Amino acid sequence: MRLVLAGALCCLIPVAVVAQSPAPASVEDAAIRDVVRKYVDAREKRDAKLLEALFTEDADQMTTAGEWRRGRDNVVRGGLASSQANPGSRQIAIEAVRFLAPGVAIADGRYEISDAQAGAALRRMWTTFVLMRDRPGEWRVAAIRNMAPTDPAR
Repeated sequence: MRLVLAGALCCLIPVAVVAQSPAPASVEDAAIRDVVRKYVDAREKRDAKLLEALFTEDADQMTTAGEWRRGRDNVVRGGLASSQANPGSRQIAIEAVRFLAPGVAIADGRYEISDAQAGAALRRMWTTFVLMRDRPGEWRVAAIRNMAPTDPAR
């Protein structure tokens, strides 16, 4: 009887450990990429409410023009003004997600804006998102850094 009980406990302990483990990196990676996709969608729709929901209150953004937007309201307002001034279709292709600490991640990717107007140049940039998880599975953008490559063809 003791042998059966010991065998049953050995089978249950790994299940309990797995049930308490954090989400696998692939799930967290997908969640990070989803936040960036929602950001692009909100920018395309020029929807302030959708954008606000994606950022931490103290979020900031450094633009390619050197403007440092501090605080969620300024990041959202500045992003919408930028979308107005720079019309076109935005795409961000995340190339790498790295977890710096539990609940803190960085996502790097290529950022392109293509203008619907005939003959308009394609803007190619790099972007880095710093994200924080405030609740299980719920990531928010804490910072964005946009960079213009020295060689625009890259």
